Amino acid sequence: MEYSHSDAELVRQPIGYWSWAAYKAVVTYIRAGLAEFDLSQPQWWVLNQVIEGGEDGRPREEVRAVLEGYLDVGDALEPEIDALLGRGLLTSDDSERLRLTDEGRALRERAAERQLRMRERIHDGIPDDAYVAALKVLQRMIHNTDGQAWHH
Repeated sequence: MEYSHSDAELVRQPIGYWSWAAYKAVVTYIRAGLAEFDLSQPQWWVLNQVIEGGEDGRPREEVRAVLEGYLDVGDALEPEIDALLGRGLLTSDDSERLRLTDEGRALRERAAERQLRMRERIHDGIPDDAYVAALKVLQRMIHNTDGQAWHH
């Protein structure tokens, strides 16, 4: 890949623009892949949180608390959970414990396989040490600007 500028020019480029452009490109790509399964990104997050609870699932409040702890989802998560219940991908008992249905588990597995292929494409040509270095730089910038992220 050819870079748009020399290193001397790149070092003066605005991180705000490049982090936004990377976010927009990657999230758009991920969301398009999930749409192939008729899933929104928040629904994908919910399915993954529920499956982490194993056969017993997880309480709805716990799923919401975990996701709200590191994502800016606000009240938008409730309709996403309800949509998964409405599609029969999740079930909920009287205690509001969420569990994946067989259909939900199968869909999540197919979407997870697609996500792995998408991750491979996103990371193509990027050595692990360069990726880790980029994340450390971004984490430091968040720290330097008194920002909040789940890594704290």
